Amino acid sequence: MDSGRIRTPRTAPRTSRGARSAPRTTGGAPRTARVAALAAAALLATVVPSAQAVAATPPRVDLTVLVVDDGGSAVGAITAELKGSGVPYRRIDLNDPNRPVLNTAFLSEPSDSATGRPRAKYQGVVLPHETAFGPDSAEHTALQAYERTFGIPQVDAYTWSHPGVGLDYTNEGGWSGVLDGTTAGVTAAGKAGPFRYLSGALTFEDNDPSIAESYGYAGRPRAGYTSYLDVPVAGSDGGRASLVGEYAADGRRELVVTFAYNQHQRQFRALARGIVEWLTQGVHLGQSRNYLSVHVDDVFAPDARWDTARDCTPGDFDCVGDDGEGVNPIRMTAADAQYAAAWQKASGFTLDMVYNGGQGEQWRTEHGGSDPLTDRLVADRAQYRWINHTYTHPFLGCVQDNAVVPWQCAKDTAGNTLWVSRSALSGQIRNNHNWAVGKGLSVDRAELVTGEHSGLKTLPQQPVDNPNLAGALADNGVKWIASDNSREPQQRSLGTTTGAAKTVPRHPMNVYYNVGTAAEMTDEYNWVYTSRADGGSGVCEINPASTCLPAPLPVTTGYADHIVPQEARTALSHVMGNDPRPHYVHQSNLAEERLLYPVLDKVLADYRALFAPGAPVVNPRQRDVGTELNRRAAWDQAVAAGRVTAYRIGSTVTVKAPAGVTAPITAPEGTRKQLLLGSTAFGAPYAGTRSAWTTPEPLQTSVTLTLPTA
Repeated sequence: MDSGRIRTPRTAPRTSRGARSAPRTTGGAPRTARVAALAAAALLATVVPSAQAVAATPPRVDLTVLVVDDGGSAVGAITAELKGSGVPYRRIDLNDPNRPVLNTAFLSEPSDSATGRPRAKYQGVVLPHETAFGPDSAEHTALQAYERTFGIPQVDAYTWSHPGVGLDYTNEGGWSGVLDGTTAGVTAAGKAGPFRYLSGALTFEDNDPSIAESYGYAGRPRAGYTSYLDVPVAGSDGGRASLVGEYAADGRRELVVTFAYNQHQRQFRALARGIVEWLTQGVHLGQSRNYLSVHVDDVFAPDARWDTARDCTPGDFDCVGDDGEGVNPIRMTAADAQYAAAWQKASGFTLDMVYNGGQGEQWRTEHGGSDPLTDRLVADRAQYRWINHTYTHPFLGCVQDNAVVPWQCAKDTAGNTLWVSRSALSGQIRNNHNWAVGKGLSVDRAELVTGEHSGLKTLPQQPVDNPNLAGALADNGVKWIASDNSREPQQRSLGTTTGAAKTVPRHPMNVYYNVGTAAEMTDEYNWVYTSRADGGSGVCEINPASTCLPAPLPVTTGYADHIVPQEARTALSHVMGNDPRPHYVHQSNLAEERLLYPVLDKVLADYRALFAPGAPVVNPRQRDVGTELNRRAAWDQAVAAGRVTAYRIGSTVTVKAPAGVTAPITAPEGTRKQLLLGSTAFGAPYAGTRSAWTTPEPLQTSVTLTLPTA
């Protein structure tokens, strides 16, 4: 069940798991292109430090972020965003007595040995709040001097409304309290600046009315403060108070956030990109997209149906006394296929059909040579993407011994595990691919999803991969094989040879494979998520990763009222988390009551209400997801090993990475990549910036970008 809540008191911030306290101190192009260019120029115009405005030699600024961490959820959330998007950072633990001391030598160098210029070691600073080191400490003074000298911005991850951050106290026309369900607005300055990718409104989550999930301090701006996100203040005749804004004073700039959050909450996920863009002044290593792909497994095949009387699924080994999955199975009809095609067109979203050709042929044979479903899907084949799911969907790991429950791997007389052979594996992959080619389906030989992700290790019965799997994949040119993200969230190689296939983890959706109606879905959901005392399986009571429902859901309304919004919220959190991993469901979810569509409709509707058209959902296919995860792993490894050098000097960005490592870079519109002769436009547009995975051009040793100037 979903967590991600913050419990905060109805008082000023104090030390808690949700948030750390801040001391109460006082102290000729098309119009769209022109707008983007102006926004980029405005962002870049803030880069030049006041102390350097008349300097003949601009400094070197390293593309690394300094994170000062007090253990609170706000800093943790920003750190997670940096890590997830590939932005290098250095973390300083305030609770570590042996941590380095922030002084001039730690933060900068008077003359860099490589360039001969003054060097700023960090392009931005994240603090728990504005006085994390103490307002009168030497570290506080050194940090402010560094920021002032080099024009380095600072994020105050969570503080309260007071004059020290450019806001009035909340009792001076502001407001403080629980924000759950509150709709905040992105201001005109926010839309023109770091949050230009948002549509304009942002509603704070309210997942549990009995728990305060986010607390905030909205204050009226003072001189020097520009609000980016605000809320209406009751009784103030249309007045609004700020929750996020920029405070410029004394030659420094701070992004001030005055509400509590964690990395999982939708309000933070929506703002995270803008916080990083503001912090890095629009120029940084790493990149981020909002991804959504949905794999529909078992296409052409029937799926077994949940038995609401016996609380099990006929065909499963532990369903005692079942009649087998041939009795009343769930399978799409031609009408369901027509609906799927129409839904895709209306929603602007493409499904990945993960097919079993042999199962379709078997169905046709058993039904007098007629199969309207296959005929309809094949006729509409160009409207979908297709992925090989093996010909007849057998289990491809060890030979299963079904005489015991749960099943075990069968063994020979010497005690050796019996495995499905390489030839059988290869035949299932090859025959299904050839079937698709014969039907005119556009299928990529490099992509594969095995039935139940079999062949890969399956705990606890099969702790290792089928040793014949890697060879069978190589036989058929498979480079990307799906795995279950709930079991194996990290990508891995199958085999040690160059070019060995790699896994592509997929998120399972809580829309079950063995249900065709909302009542069946709710009945099984209740079985999984209610206690034994309430008639459930009790699994939720013994599984530390689960939470029991307080009471069983009503069978008639539980799916629409509880399961759909919860599953949509979970899927949307993946979309907004720069997570390219596909989600997977089954063809049964497109059949009968078509249970998948309400979930996807809500995900897409909620997304499009939150994000502007310039930040569309990216819908990658399996091979593209595999490539993305593979690049990220290589990049993260190079950064962790200290093998990446990246810095900015004025309007020039230089990035050096190890040979064979592709670098992710984000920069403003108008940025150009230097070629051996001349230059070319850099990257692809997304959310108001341009970004790409890139490498040096031939005969070059580094990537060089030229940024636009005001």
